[in-house]
Amino acid sequence: KMMLVGTTMTDLVAVNTKPAASEIAGVGTSSTPKKEPLCKRKEHIKVLEKGKPEDAMQGVAGLKQPLPMQPLNGMINKHGKVRLTFKLEEDSLWIGTKARTEKVPMSSIRGVVSEPIESDPNYHIMGIQLGPTELSRYWIYWVPA
Repeated sequence: KMMLVGTTMTDLVAVNTKPAASEIAGVGTSSTPKKEPLCKRKEHIKVLEKGKPEDAMQGVAGLKQPLPMQPLNGMINKHGKVRLTFKLEEDSLWIGTKARTEKVPMSSIRGVVSEPIESDPNYHIMGIQLGPTELSRYWIYWVPA
């Protein structure tokens, strides 16, 4: 809150007091909008409508495995095919496309978002956040679950 010149002492004290629990509870009870699934967003629908790549690796929903030593291939981004290679000895992730390979240090990855694709829950949409905002996410589609 911003206080203007000429504010009385009682107004200043009122600003510094914490609101009661009932006041806080009343604010949060409004209908909170649910987040739209990634596969329903306009930007992702265009890519998903092209369908699963023929060389997509087999995904098994619910199965947890360690990071693979060999590259994960058969995925796509909005431009074409993508290959992910986890270089644990170098502490980096290599994102390879037909045109180039980007070597991303693990320390520069600020977050990872992954959601199943509703039409095929064995595969996910994954966003790797490389910058400070959500707009800096690198989206990969048909990642095996």
